[in-house]
Amino acid sequence: MSDLGANVVILGAGHAGGTAAALLRQYGHTGPISLIGNEPLAPYQRPPLSKAWLKGEADADSLALKPLEFYAEHQIDFRPNTRAVKLRRSDKVVELSDGSTLTYDILILATGARAIKLPVSGADLAGLLELRTAADAEALKAAVGPGKRLAVVGGGYIGLEVAASGRALGAEVVVIERESRLLARVACEALSSFFQGVHESHGVHFEMGASVTGFVGENGHVTGVTLADGRTIACDAAVIGVGATPNDELASESGLETARGVVVDLEARTSDPSIFAIGDVAHRPMPIYGRMFRMESVPNALEQAKQAASAITGRPAPAGEVPWQWSDQYDLKLQIAGYAFDTDEVLLRGDPASGKFAVFHLKGDQIQSVEAINSPPEFMMGKQLIGNRKPVSKAKLSDLSVSMKEVVA
Repeated sequence: MSDLGANVVILGAGHAGGTAAALLRQYGHTGPISLIGNEPLAPYQRPPLSKAWLKGEADADSLALKPLEFYAEHQIDFRPNTRAVKLRRSDKVVELSDGSTLTYDILILATGARAIKLPVSGADLAGLLELRTAADAEALKAAVGPGKRLAVVGGGYIGLEVAASGRALGAEVVVIERESRLLARVACEALSSFFQGVHESHGVHFEMGASVTGFVGENGHVTGVTLADGRTIACDAAVIGVGATPNDELASESGLETARGVVVDLEARTSDPSIFAIGDVAHRPMPIYGRMFRMESVPNALEQAKQAASAITGRPAPAGEVPWQWSDQYDLKLQIAGYAFDTDEVLLRGDPASGKFAVFHLKGDQIQSVEAINSPPEFMMGKQLIGNRKPVSKAKLSDLSVSMKEVVA
């Protein structure tokens, strides 16, 4: 059942929230829609922040999901620079930071995630940056350039993308990672070694197995990162990229079920049937793997926006999708499909030295995940095999003379 005239309030104007608002109108919703965002900008693409924005190749207009006038033209009450401070589920009321309140029939939580802050001395110094918003990217762009020294704390995808952009802008870059290898939580050793070699060839320096104990500064501005071994790494600015935590406080304080994010079903519906949660804040089912998981990716935000908008408007549920994401560094495009859950074998297809290869993670003879460097066929066919759960021939998969179409067949 649907109520196309229901009053829908969307908290969060990122990729997930902005897409949900647009899809509701596209799917025929005629009732009021309010879109509440804590940034001054209308919904925009975030992945280019660490790449095109830093290099001056993109701005707010080019990254906007929709032109600003779209929201007024489609009767979407977009409220920038505003955030929700309390959710009163019993009254179906949201209290906002400007002192106003909004009532709702249906609420969509699209509050995203925030960067984890390091609990160390000097963490309040100017010049310590993160990269979640356009404002963060603008501050970072102003801080890097020829002759500048940039420290990147965290060797994950965001940290490596920032390092690549920093080098492109002429800055000296050092990446500080507490684990013994890069991408330790999200990628295999072959990929870690490959990316470290690529970055080193572009002049990036690495401090591996290095724990940050604090930051030092002069006149309130950071000048160095202190390590557990007593050394200080000099810098003019530092980017902290050690992960993110979901903005699920509104949900948990109002009694909704949470578990490292707001727990939802395959319609993106929470434990309250009037409330949905989508995007980085949602802890969602992953039927392919038989588990729950919280994902931080644009494809996930889009998929869950479709799920919620379909459920609200009474449309058939969209087909399930294989999760995927990407990372651009220098002239390399990494495309990842699936997650390496419960795997028992890693299979390499191609030669990393060629700059074009793929790593497949298998459970028995089924592909769980693929990481493809400059290899679109491996990514696309691998994604298809993850989705249909078809068994594969490992001999064919590892043999470059056998096309991926033949592997799938």
